[in-house]
Amino acid sequence: MQNKEMVKALVVTGFGINCEEEMAAAYRLAGAEAVILHLNEIFEERDSIHRYDILNFPGGFSFGDDIGSARVLANKFKFKKMRSGKRFIDDIREFLSAGKYIMGVCNGFQALVKMGLLPNTGGGFEQEVTLTHNDSGKFEDRWVRCLIAPENPTPFLSDPGMHSIDLPVRHGEGKLVIRDENVKAAILEKKLNVMTYADAQDRPSPRYPENPNGSELDCAGLCDPSGQVFGLMPHPEAYLSLYNHPGWPKKKRECPDISEEGEGLSVFRNIVGKAGSGQQ
Repeated sequence: MQNKEMVKALVVTGFGINCEEEMAAAYRLAGAEAVILHLNEIFEERDSIHRYDILNFPGGFSFGDDIGSARVLANKFKFKKMRSGKRFIDDIREFLSAGKYIMGVCNGFQALVKMGLLPNTGGGFEQEVTLTHNDSGKFEDRWVRCLIAPENPTPFLSDPGMHSIDLPVRHGEGKLVIRDENVKAAILEKKLNVMTYADAQDRPSPRYPENPNGSELDCAGLCDPSGQVFGLMPHPEAYLSLYNHPGWPKKKRECPDISEEGEGLSVFRNIVGKAGSGQQ
């Protein structure tokens, strides 16, 4: 693919976001052009999200997580007026209407939830769930097993060979709490609970430590009904090489021909392939 035809991924940074380099590296390894841009550059309209195919909100500690993880950042996205007077959230609406894609990881997932982009079962960008303090009462920084829901609607997880995946979590507020039973029913009906914490037998698990935060529906990741918006608490950009995994020697002994790519890279390959297919 020539450079002018490459899928373009925008990775935003600033205000305490700190995983932008890893996310950009993931897109480059997946065959996309990745640009890291401070959010103020977008708010001042020195660049536009509409020049890109995939908009990404990485992990971090936006505004120090002083008033709930990503709450301040989400409010900035919803109410901040850009240089032209248009709100950033309206720019996001246009971006999605054009058939493009958005991903948020950890702090970015928290922002998407509090902006109302996920799960967005009602279609009005109204907040329907939240992410709050882990049941363990502490910051969890370790690897977990995640199960990919079959027949899920998001191209981020479209590889039919993806059944389960090991990924690291690094969060203190990752517990998904759903507003009411109607929202929960809609999430289940529309198959939006696309990634769940799992035990060693690849069964969804509500138990600690398999479930690191106590999320309802054992949820590790959600998408919206269109599948264009995807958010998750574990970090796929932190598993780009087999050698990122703490158990790589055992994996190598058990399967000497195992791929040296990390499982997290598949998420980025999936969406780059979809965005570059012209089937938006």
